[in-house]
Amino acid sequence: QVQLVESGGGLVQPGGSLRLSCQASGITFSIFGMDWHRQAPGKQRELVASLSSGGVTYYADSVKGRFIVSRDNAKNMIYLQMNSLKPEDTAVYYCNVYWGISSFWGQGTQVTVSS
Repeated sequence: QVQLVESGGGLVQPGGSLRLSCQASGITFSIFGMDWHRQAPGKQRELVASLSSGGVTYYADSVKGRFIVSRDNAKNMIYLQMNSLKPEDTAVYYCNVYWGISSFWGQGTQVTVSS
């Protein structure tokens, strides 16, 4: 059974930092690509950052230079380091792993950026 569990969300002031984590189980983790997505109230879910199994990264323009995606294959962990947070980063953040046509999602973790 595949399971993804996110953690690390919370309330942070503008300009602050958070690190999201996603623990994966039930898959051969190293062969999967992984993404972080987010969904703000009333908006569509959007891709924030991606890291392929080969190490290729992608960042949405809105987070480029502020967010860093990484993985630890030995621990089956996915991370999203978020720096210089802005109120518009407020959303539920989801991790996703994919390989071929297979795709699995976590339950999401809330990030709120507010003073």
